[in-house]
Amino acid sequence: MDSYEQYEKECKRIRKDNEEILADFEKWLSDKKLSKKTIKNHYSNVDFYINDFLLYEDAIEAAGGTRKIGMFLGYWFIRKAMWANKAAIKENAASLKKFYQFMLEGGKITKESFEDLKETIKEEMPEWLATMERYDDPDIEDSEEIWGI
Repeated sequence: MDSYEQYEKECKRIRKDNEEILADFEKWLSDKKLSKKTIKNHYSNVDFYINDFLLYEDAIEAAGGTRKIGMFLGYWFIRKAMWANKAAIKENAASLKKFYQFMLEGGKITKESFEDLKETIKEEMPEWLATMERYDDPDIEDSEEIWGI
């Protein structure tokens, strides 16, 4: 089996696992008495993160996604999600914090991983929002100015 076939097989397995994780997450949110609309938004944001972003280049399980948040919200989401804007970045950060709180409570990630995720969001959010602003600025054409490279 070549590496691409192996990758596809692994992604298929992870997506199947993610179905169960998302169903449990939805129930966890419902038990917290959140509105149906809020639950739907969190579910959709997390689904995009774990089934699109984490499987985009590599087969990364949901539990392994805590260290990828900066690449997601600071770069990939801005480039790949047509609906990306400052509010969507903040909303996704909130959804992912809730999701990884759920994962922590379920024993799927460590407290340290969760704390690192929250710290990354807190520290990097201003730069993610500034990047989004530069990305949307029609006067900036040079990608070095947008991404700071």
